[in-house]
Amino acid sequence: QKLAEHGMEPHMLMMSATPIPRTLAMSYYADLDVSVIDELPPGRTPIVTKLIADSRKDEVIERIGAQVQAGRQVYWVCPLIEESEALDLSNATATHADLSEALPGCMVGLLHSRMPTAEKKAVMALFTSGQMGVLVSTTVIEVGVDVPNASLMVIEHAERFGLSQLHQLRGRVGRGAAASACVLLYATNDSGRVGETAKERLRAMAETNDGFEIARRDLEIRGPGEFLGARQSGDALLRFADLATDTVLLDWARELAPVMLDRYPDLAAKHVARWLGGKSDYLKA
Repeated sequence: QKLAEHGMEPHMLMMSATPIPRTLAMSYYADLDVSVIDELPPGRTPIVTKLIADSRKDEVIERIGAQVQAGRQVYWVCPLIEESEALDLSNATATHADLSEALPGCMVGLLHSRMPTAEKKAVMALFTSGQMGVLVSTTVIEVGVDVPNASLMVIEHAERFGLSQLHQLRGRVGRGAAASACVLLYATNDSGRVGETAKERLRAMAETNDGFEIARRDLEIRGPGEFLGARQSGDALLRFADLATDTVLLDWARELAPVMLDRYPDLAAKHVARWLGGKSDYLKA
């Protein structure tokens, strides 16, 4: 409503906090006016992100105890709800039990998608009110959770999450005036190392809080996927251009495309048939 009061109403308004690679690639191409909000809301401080091996988990739990003693609140995110025979990953149910034992006197809550709605609401009410010091959860808290008093986010097996999801989870803290931190606990493989792709994701998280830079790095790591199709990441359709570096060429192409369609429609049709012939169904929209 406020946007409408300030001028013309757009036929379409797209908003994104963490664009996935395909979305970012399409934004380069689409004939759209783009507005960028590159500032934190008033009163918020940047989040410090730390990479810590899961062998040092006891140190992280000690820090959680100190945070709770100081009156702050903590999220602990796990990739699984329960133990899995197929995946050797931490799970929220066991972690909730472990933290409850390690932090006597602190209320530790559990939240995941299989819980009844009423139970989930009750848990969130306790955490939002400040009565609960630690909330162990799956990624259900990725969006729509706003607790300004929460100042520490711990993400276990962070090497298994995508960049966009890590950035969204990190954004659950740093919503108040207090200094906030995000701890990315990572597990190594049998040789004691983290995979190269996972290492790149973790490095990107440690180096920047900027969602636009995160999206750009995600584009580099995963690829843009299909411009005309359903694949949201992977090898690019383009053979000669690079979306991350050829911004000037993209701008020229955007300016020349309507000219070619207007003056040389037959030539434009030949280009479409040559490069996008296999995707003709997507061009009918």
